[in-house]
Amino acid sequence: MPIITDQNNSLQTILEGCRNGDSKSQELLYKQFYGYAMSVCLRYTKTRDEAVEVINDGFIKVFNNADKVDLSRSFKNWFRRIMVNTALDFYRQNHKHYEQDDIEYAAHISDRNDDASANLSYEELLSLVQRLSPTYRTVFSLYAIDGYSHDEIAKMLGFSVSASKSNLARARVNLREMLSKRF
Repeated sequence: MPIITDQNNSLQTILEGCRNGDSKSQELLYKQFYGYAMSVCLRYTKTRDEAVEVINDGFIKVFNNADKVDLSRSFKNWFRRIMVNTALDFYRQNHKHYEQDDIEYAAHISDRNDDASANLSYEELLSLVQRLSPTYRTVFSLYAIDGYSHDEIAKMLGFSVSASKSNLARARVNLREMLSKRF
C-alpha cells in the first residue's frame, strides 16, 4: 500500500491507495471530493442529511470500483456519475410511487423566462429546488442541471418520456410560483 504524504497527494496516488484498500487514501479522496459530492447530491435530495447519506453510499461505490477508473478520462465525470446514480437509487428506494402527470398539462404550460431567477444566488436556487416534490426535483435536476434527455431520464426512473416532460413542466411551474412569492 502506498504511503500518502502531503507532498504526494496526486489523484493517481490516492486512487492507487484506494484500489489497495488503504484507509488513509480513502480518507484523502473523501476530503478532496466531499464538497463536490455535496453540490451534486443536494440537487437530488430534500435535506442535507439525505445528501450526506447519498454521499456516503456513493463513496462506498467509488472505493469499491476504484480499479475501474480510467485516468485518461475525466475522474470528476466518473465520480459525478456515481453520485447521480446513487442519488437515483436513494430516490427509488424512498419514493416508490412516482408522481406521473399527464402530457396534456405540460403542453399547456408556457416556457416563459422569469427575470427574477437571474437575481438568485446558487444557494437560493438550490433551496427552491429542494422544496420541489421528490419526482419534480429529480427530473428537473437531471434535465436542467445535468443535461440528460427525456429519453435518458425515462429509462433511469422507469417511466414514460411524456411523464418526464410533464414532471419537468410541473417543476418549472412550481419554481415560478415560488419565485413570484419571493419577489
